[in-house]
Amino acid sequence: MSSTPPPGPDEPPEGPPGDRPSGSARKRDGPDELDELRHRVWALESTERAPATRHHWFRSTGSALLILLAALLSLLAVVAVWANSIVRDTDRYVATVGPLASNPDVQKAVTNRVTTAVLAQIDVEALVKELEKLASQQGAPPKAAALLGNLKGPITSGLTSLVSDTVERVVSSNAFDTLWVDANRRAHSALDEALTGESDSVVSVENGKVAIDVGPIVAEVKDRLVSAGFAPAAAIPAVHTEFVVFASKDVGEIKWYLRVLEIVGSWLPLIAVLIAAAGVYLAVHRRRALIGAALAVFAAMLVLGITLSVLRSVYLDHLPAGTSEAAAGAVYDALVKFLRAGVRVVAAVALVTAAGAFLVGPSRGAVLTRTGCRKSVGALRDVSVSAGLRLGPVGRFVHRYKQWIGGVILVVAAIVLFTWTYPTVAVVVWTLVIVLVAFAIREFLDSDDTPDQPSAATPTA
Repeated sequence: MSSTPPPGPDEPPEGPPGDRPSGSARKRDGPDELDELRHRVWALESTERAPATRHHWFRSTGSALLILLAALLSLLAVVAVWANSIVRDTDRYVATVGPLASNPDVQKAVTNRVTTAVLAQIDVEALVKELEKLASQQGAPPKAAALLGNLKGPITSGLTSLVSDTVERVVSSNAFDTLWVDANRRAHSALDEALTGESDSVVSVENGKVAIDVGPIVAEVKDRLVSAGFAPAAAIPAVHTEFVVFASKDVGEIKWYLRVLEIVGSWLPLIAVLIAAAGVYLAVHRRRALIGAALAVFAAMLVLGITLSVLRSVYLDHLPAGTSEAAAGAVYDALVKFLRAGVRVVAAVALVTAAGAFLVGPSRGAVLTRTGCRKSVGALRDVSVSAGLRLGPVGRFVHRYKQWIGGVILVVAAIVLFTWTYPTVAVVVWTLVIVLVAFAIREFLDSDDTPDQPSAATPTA
């Protein structure tokens, strides 16, 4: 009768677990029990892995969608803030277009427009006939009087040169700067109507054009011509002629969108920030999500900057006939100047946020950077302490609430940037510098030194 050989050390035991030996035999079969435990752990992990994976997938997808939505809203928020500032704030608008009075292309366009308006009021043919009549009255030979009739061309050319030079001197004077600002201040309501469709002003907008009246310049040119001895200029009547500041056939198409942005403009930045915060909070890896959100906003600003450049070309290609392209380009650049500044500011904040989130992470570069800064500040603190500085309760307070102090610094910086009326890149840079200095001071004051306590009471005599 043959017996079944015992299982080898690498073979699983036969029979159900309840029939296995216990006690000393269990010690002998340790590897088998280890395999069984591994099998049970694997079974438990396999049952829990699928729901956990699905849960993480839903969170990651939701976080990504919220971050993308926040990036899109940040783009719209920048445009909305610009639209509100340029349309509703007259001083902001005047500050935007005021420097155009010194722009050579704008000055040249205004000079041509005013020169044409003045010459249209001077009847050169009547002047020639008057010269012929005067020559006859003075007893000039008929042949000489007839020759005056051929001077219409030279007289026209001379008048054009005289009027153009006079207008150019007026346009390049300081008086034109004042006139330009006042005219644009009065025309601001027309821009409001052109871009939003509502205005209480009597200024009308026709065919998507916003124009200023350069009639006062004509009056100034008239006075200067009379002062220069050109008596016929006194007969020039009051002329109301327009210089187009903004013109586009597509104003009607974008008017509705700008109106919507204007309504939600004050809330859109806050909504974008809250949605981005929700996306970061929902993410499985929040620090990485914060970096992704910041880079998404930076990408949105990059897209908006490129779009502004493309729209400039489209706008210039659709100008009405007779409009100076160089002057129109200068006006477009002035109108979107603060919009481009807003794009740069938001992009700078996004890059700073991404860099900050990266530097608090576990990567080798971030750790080395933090360690180097900490050691440098710590060495300065040690030197100061060796020289007699005592941090005392301040150091212990900072050490105890170090993280809270860091959070307060970041919150204050965010509030400053968010509530600043029109922040610039310089504001962002200086805010970053102040934040870094504040963190350096926090690190310098961080001390857990405790006062020495006597080991036993000193007996008194």
